[in-house]
Amino acid sequence: MDRFLAMRVFSRIVELRGFGKAADSLGLPRASATQLIKQLEAHLGVQLLRRTTRQVGPTPDGQAYYERCLRLLADLEEAESFFSQSGSGPQGRLRVDLPASLAHRLVIPALPDFCARFPRIELEVGASDRPVELIREGVDCVLRAGEVYDTSLVARPLSALPQITCASAAYLQRYGIPQTLAELEGHRAVNYFSARTGRRLPLDFMVAGARVELELPGNIALSTAEGYVAACEAGMGIIQAPYYHLREQLAAGSLREILADFRPAPMPLAALYPPHRQLSRRVRVFVDWLVELFARHDSLRPN
Repeated sequence: MDRFLAMRVFSRIVELRGFGKAADSLGLPRASATQLIKQLEAHLGVQLLRRTTRQVGPTPDGQAYYERCLRLLADLEEAESFFSQSGSGPQGRLRVDLPASLAHRLVIPALPDFCARFPRIELEVGASDRPVELIREGVDCVLRAGEVYDTSLVARPLSALPQITCASAAYLQRYGIPQTLAELEGHRAVNYFSARTGRRLPLDFMVAGARVELELPGNIALSTAEGYVAACEAGMGIIQAPYYHLREQLAAGSLREILADFRPAPMPLAALYPPHRQLSRRVRVFVDWLVELFARHDSLRPN
């Protein structure tokens, strides 16, 4: 029995709650995963997994063993990476998940540079606005905009994304162009709600260094950045979003910035990864590259 492979298989089963998903994620036949776990349990003399008709979960002994497996596997990966630094460099599969608009507009167009630097890293990139559960879904690293509430993850700040308030030309022709926050009375918003909590987010303005939140009525609320901006372009109300996402619409004239003297506070952006991935050189070089990328990107800043 390859004990390290068995530990990897066991860890992925715990994270993905299933033999089939774990085997698929590691590129193994499902029968091989089942056989490895049987051998591992026999070797340790304990039951590691509790199987039901719906899912698989660790026993108390299995949970304790899983936590030790994470540390041992991370140490093994770090040792292998150390000795490969002077040769081929970091290698293997790296699974990342990015907000869709950030992926399409900023990160993916720059990825040829990353791949040229680290040709032995195989990227699997998810691009969505849904909250990803890193450990359960086997994702190594995610980018998240906004405040970070999950204290179980390691967070590395990447940037603070400038935000603006805007509306379509047709909307402003109908409702007028507000010059002050008081003049927002009678206006409408395209509301954005968190896919994680379901809570609608108010509009946010900075006035004399203090944050002011306002809620405006609206006919529509969305949980995706692309839909949020599209509804604004359709004339359904006022939105606030990072400047990089609106730059093309502003240049084309389909959207116009309003209340520029009261721009929202910048939106923090961070890379998040599970604690046991801190030693992964693949994760480290990718996050370091992201830091460089956002430091030099002019399209993040409005004029």
